[in-house]
Amino acid sequence: MDPLVFYIGVLGNIISVLVFASPIETFWRITKSKSTEDFEPTPYVVTLLSSSLWVYYGLTKPDAFLVATVNCVGVVLETIYVVLFLLYAKPNLRAKTARLVGLLDVGLFGLVFFVTWFFMTGNLRIVAVGTICACLNIFMYGSPLLVMKTVINTRCVEYMPFFLSFFLFLNGGIWTAYAILQKDIFLGIPNGIGFIFGSAQLVIYRIFINCQESKLLRERNGEYESLQEPLARTENIEERIRHVDEV
Repeated sequence: MDPLVFYIGVLGNIISVLVFASPIETFWRITKSKSTEDFEPTPYVVTLLSSSLWVYYGLTKPDAFLVATVNCVGVVLETIYVVLFLLYAKPNLRAKTARLVGLLDVGLFGLVFFVTWFFMTGNLRIVAVGTICACLNIFMYGSPLLVMKTVINTRCVEYMPFFLSFFLFLNGGIWTAYAILQKDIFLGIPNGIGFIFGSAQLVIYRIFINCQESKLLRERNGEYESLQEPLARTENIEERIRHVDEV
Protein backbone atom coordinates (compact mmCIF):
# COMPACT_ATOMS: atom_id res chain seq x y z
CA MET A 1 0.00 0.00 0.00
CA ASP A 2 1.25 3.46 -0.91
CA PRO A 3 2.40 5.41 2.20
CA LEU A 4 0.16 8.39 1.37
CA VAL A 5 -2.87 6.10 1.10
CA PHE A 6 -1.93 4.45 4.40
CA TYR A 7 -1.62 7.76 6.27
CA ILE A 8 -4.90 9.05 4.86
CA GLY A 9 -6.52 5.76 5.83
CA VAL A 10 -5.19 6.07 9.38
CA LEU A 11 -6.50 9.64 9.56
CA GLY A 12 -9.82 8.34 8.26
CA ASN A 13 -9.81 5.74 11.03
CA ILE A 14 -9.29 8.41 13.67
CA ILE A 15 -12.05 10.64 12.30
CA SER A 16 -14.44 7.69 11.87
CA VAL A 17 -13.91 6.67 15.50
CA LEU A 18 -14.83 10.23 16.49
CA VAL A 19 -17.97 9.93 14.33
CA PHE A 20 -18.92 6.69 16.03
CA ALA A 21 -18.19 8.22 19.45
CA SER A 22 -19.98 11.55 18.84
CA PRO A 23 -23.39 10.31 20.14
CA ILE A 24 -21.84 9.38 23.51
CA GLU A 25 -23.04 12.67 25.04
CA THR A 26 -26.55 11.99 23.77
CA PHE A 27 -26.58 8.47 25.21
CA TRP A 28 -25.13 9.68 28.50
CA ARG A 29 -28.12 12.03 28.68
CA ILE A 30 -30.44 9.11 27.83
CA THR A 31 -28.83 6.96 30.53
CA LYS A 32 -29.16 9.67 33.19
CA SER A 33 -32.78 10.48 32.33
CA LYS A 34 -33.63 6.82 31.59
CA SER A 35 -35.56 8.02 28.54
CA THR A 36 -34.78 8.17 24.83
CA GLU A 37 -37.05 11.26 24.54
CA ASP A 38 -37.64 12.06 20.84
CA PHE A 39 -34.48 10.41 19.54
CA GLU A 40 -34.91 7.86 16.75
CA PRO A 41 -33.21 4.42 16.80
CA THR A 42 -33.11 3.99 13.00
CA PRO A 43 -29.77 5.76 12.35
CA TYR A 44 -28.00 3.62 14.97
CA VAL A 45 -29.54 0.34 13.80
CA VAL A 46 -28.66 1.10 10.17
CA THR A 47 -25.13 2.21 11.11
CA LEU A 48 -24.63 -1.06 13.01
CA LEU A 49 -25.61 -3.00 9.88
CA SER A 50 -23.42 -0.80 7.70
CA SER A 51 -20.40 -1.21 9.98
CA SER A 52 -20.86 -4.98 10.10
CA LEU A 53 -20.93 -5.20 6.31
CA TRP A 54 -17.91 -2.89 5.93
CA VAL A 55 -15.96 -5.18 8.25
CA TYR A 56 -16.90 -8.06 5.96
CA TYR A 57 -15.91 -6.01 2.89
CA GLY A 58 -12.60 -4.97 4.46
CA LEU A 59 -11.72 -8.58 5.27
CA THR A 60 -12.77 -9.77 1.82
CA LYS A 61 -10.97 -7.21 -0.36
CA PRO A 62 -7.14 -7.15 -0.47
CA ASP A 63 -5.48 -4.04 1.06
CA ALA A 64 -8.75 -2.91 2.68
CA PHE A 65 -7.83 -3.80 6.26
CA LEU A 66 -8.06 -0.13 7.32
CA VAL A 67 -11.74 -0.23 6.36
CA ALA A 68 -12.23 -3.30 8.54
CA THR A 69 -10.39 -2.01 11.62
CA VAL A 70 -12.36 1.20 12.07
CA ASN A 71 -15.68 -0.50 11.45
CA CYS A 72 -14.91 -3.05 14.15
CA VAL A 73 -14.92 -0.10 16.56
CA GLY A 74 -18.18 1.03 14.96
CA VAL A 75 -19.80 -2.36 15.53
CA VAL A 76 -18.92 -2.26 19.25
CA LEU A 77 -20.15 1.31 19.84
CA GLU A 78 -23.31 1.03 17.75
CA THR A 79 -24.21 -2.19 19.57
CA ILE A 80 -23.98 -0.31 22.87
CA TYR A 81 -26.19 2.49 21.54
CA VAL A 82 -28.83 0.05 20.29
CA VAL A 83 -28.83 -1.83 23.62
CA LEU A 84 -29.43 1.47 25.45
CA PHE A 85 -32.38 2.14 23.16
CA LEU A 86 -33.78 -1.27 24.02
CA LEU A 87 -33.35 -0.52 27.72
CA TYR A 88 -34.71 3.02 27.95
CA ALA A 89 -37.15 3.50 25.06
CA LYS A 90 -40.91 3.56 25.58
CA PRO A 91 -42.60 0.19 24.90
CA ASN A 92 -43.71 1.05 21.36
CA LEU A 93 -40.29 2.47 20.42
CA ARG A 94 -38.55 -0.47 22.09
CA ALA A 95 -40.62 -2.86 20.00
CA LYS A 96 -39.78 -0.87 16.85
CA THR A 97 -36.06 -1.00 17.72
CA ALA A 98 -36.19 -4.75 18.32
CA ARG A 99 -37.94 -5.31 14.98
CA LEU A 100 -35.36 -3.23 13.14
CA VAL A 101 -32.48 -5.07 14.80
CA GLY A 102 -33.98 -8.45 13.96
CA LEU A 103 -34.78 -7.48 10.38
CA LEU A 104 -31.60 -5.57 9.49
CA ASP A 105 -28.72 -6.37 11.84
CA VAL A 106 -29.52 -10.08 12.13
CA GLY A 107 -31.69 -11.02 9.15
CA LEU A 108 -30.27 -8.90 6.32
CA PHE A 109 -26.64 -9.22 7.41
CA GLY A 110 -27.03 -12.99 7.78
CA LEU A 111 -28.62 -13.24 4.33
CA VAL A 112 -25.88 -11.18 2.66
CA PHE A 113 -23.14 -13.16 4.36
CA PHE A 114 -24.72 -16.51 3.51
CA VAL A 115 -25.33 -15.72 -0.17
CA THR A 116 -21.97 -14.05 -0.86
CA TRP A 117 -19.89 -16.53 1.13
CA PHE A 118 -21.39 -19.76 -0.18
CA PHE A 119 -22.45 -18.76 -3.69
CA MET A 120 -19.86 -16.18 -4.78
CA THR A 121 -16.08 -16.04 -4.98
CA GLY A 122 -13.28 -13.61 -5.77
CA ASN A 123 -14.12 -10.32 -7.46
CA LEU A 124 -17.85 -11.10 -7.71
CA ARG A 125 -18.09 -11.33 -3.91
CA ILE A 126 -16.21 -8.03 -3.51
CA VAL A 127 -18.49 -6.27 -6.00
CA ALA A 128 -21.66 -7.65 -4.40
CA VAL A 129 -20.68 -6.77 -0.83
CA GLY A 130 -19.23 -3.39 -1.89
CA THR A 131 -22.43 -2.44 -3.72
CA ILE A 132 -24.58 -3.29 -0.71
CA CYS A 133 -22.20 -1.38 1.60
CA ALA A 134 -22.28 1.67 -0.68
CA CYS A 135 -26.09 1.71 -0.77
CA LEU A 136 -26.33 1.39 3.01
CA ASN A 137 -23.73 4.10 3.52
CA ILE A 138 -25.77 6.46 1.34
CA PHE A 139 -28.83 5.65 3.44
CA MET A 140 -26.81 6.14 6.63
CA TYR A 141 -25.63 9.57 5.50
CA GLY A 142 -29.13 10.41 4.25
CA SER A 143 -30.99 9.38 7.43
CA PRO A 144 -30.16 12.72 9.17
CA LEU A 145 -32.27 14.40 6.44
CA LEU A 146 -35.28 13.65 8.66
CA VAL A 147 -33.53 15.42 11.53
CA MET A 148 -32.68 18.34 9.24
CA LYS A 149 -36.38 18.62 8.34
CA THR A 150 -37.26 18.68 12.06
CA VAL A 151 -34.69 21.42 12.68
CA ILE A 152 -36.10 23.54 9.83
CA ASN A 153 -39.71 23.05 10.99
CA THR A 154 -39.04 23.67 14.71
CA ARG A 155 -36.20 26.18 14.21
CA CYS A 156 -34.38 24.29 16.98
CA VAL A 157 -31.08 22.35 16.70
CA GLU A 158 -31.50 20.33 19.90
CA TYR A 159 -31.93 17.02 18.07
CA MET A 160 -29.11 17.57 15.56
CA PRO A 161 -25.89 17.38 17.61
CA PHE A 162 -23.22 19.69 16.21
CA PHE A 163 -20.27 17.32 16.65
CA LEU A 164 -22.05 14.49 14.85
CA SER A 165 -22.70 16.77 11.85
CA PHE A 166 -19.14 18.13 11.96
CA PHE A 167 -17.48 14.72 12.06
CA LEU A 168 -19.77 13.37 9.32
CA PHE A 169 -18.52 16.26 7.18
CA LEU A 170 -14.86 15.45 7.95
CA ASN A 171 -15.40 11.72 7.63
CA GLY A 172 -17.00 12.02 4.20
CA GLY A 173 -14.18 14.23 2.97
CA ILE A 174 -11.24 12.13 4.14
CA TRP A 175 -12.69 8.79 2.98
CA THR A 176 -13.54 10.30 -0.39
CA ALA A 177 -9.87 11.24 -0.76
CA TYR A 178 -8.83 7.73 0.32
CA ALA A 179 -11.25 6.17 -2.18
CA ILE A 180 -9.92 8.30 -5.04
CA LEU A 181 -6.35 7.23 -4.30
CA GLN A 182 -7.39 3.60 -3.94
CA LYS A 183 -9.72 3.82 -6.96
CA ASP A 184 -12.46 2.30 -4.81
CA ILE A 185 -15.83 3.34 -6.20
CA PHE A 186 -17.71 1.62 -3.39
CA LEU A 187 -16.06 3.91 -0.83
CA GLY A 188 -15.97 6.99 -3.05
CA ILE A 189 -19.63 7.43 -4.04
CA PRO A 190 -21.28 7.16 -0.58
CA ASN A 191 -18.60 9.19 1.17
CA GLY A 192 -18.78 11.90 -1.48
CA ILE A 193 -22.52 12.11 -0.84
CA GLY A 194 -21.83 12.07 2.91
CA PHE A 195 -19.48 15.03 2.50
CA ILE A 196 -22.27 16.98 0.76
CA PHE A 197 -24.88 16.05 3.38
CA GLY A 198 -22.47 16.90 6.20
CA SER A 199 -21.86 20.32 4.65
CA ALA A 200 -25.62 20.91 4.42
CA GLN A 201 -26.10 19.99 8.09
CA LEU A 202 -23.42 22.45 9.17
CA VAL A 203 -25.05 25.22 7.15
CA ILE A 204 -28.47 24.47 8.68
CA TYR A 205 -26.94 24.32 12.16
CA ARG A 206 -25.28 27.70 11.63
CA ILE A 207 -28.59 29.24 10.51
CA PHE A 208 -30.83 27.86 13.24
CA ILE A 209 -28.47 28.05 16.21
CA ASN A 210 -28.99 31.82 16.00
CA CYS A 211 -32.76 31.29 15.96
CA GLN A 212 -32.52 29.08 19.02
CA GLU A 213 -30.35 31.57 20.90
CA SER A 214 -32.81 34.36 20.05
CA LYS A 215 -35.69 32.20 21.28
CA LEU A 216 -33.91 31.49 24.57
CA LEU A 217 -33.17 35.19 25.01
CA ARG A 218 -36.82 36.08 24.41
CA GLU A 219 -37.93 33.42 26.90
CA ARG A 220 -35.51 34.75 29.52
CA ASN A 221 -36.68 38.29 28.92
CA GLY A 222 -40.27 37.11 29.25
CA GLU A 223 -39.47 35.39 32.54
CA TYR A 224 -37.74 38.54 33.78
CA GLU A 225 -40.72 40.70 32.84
CA SER A 226 -43.14 38.28 34.51
CA LEU A 227 -41.07 38.52 37.70
CA GLN A 228 -41.00 42.30 37.49
CA GLU A 229 -44.78 42.67 37.13
CA PRO A 230 -45.68 41.64 40.73
CA LEU A 231 -42.88 43.88 42.03
CA ALA A 232 -44.20 46.80 40.01
CA ARG A 233 -47.73 46.22 41.33
CA THR A 234 -46.40 46.09 44.90
CA GLU A 235 -44.53 49.36 44.44
CA ASN A 236 -47.66 50.96 42.98
CA ILE A 237 -49.76 49.87 45.98
CA GLU A 238 -47.16 51.22 48.42
CA GLU A 239 -47.13 54.53 46.59
CA ARG A 240 -50.93 54.78 46.84
CA ILE A 241 -50.82 54.01 50.59
CA ARG A 242 -48.25 56.77 51.13
CA HIS A 243 -50.43 59.16 49.14
CA VAL A 244 -53.47 58.32 51.31
CA ASP A 245 -51.41 58.81 54.50
CA GLU A 246 -50.25 62.21 53.32
CA VAL A 247 -53.85 63.27 52.63
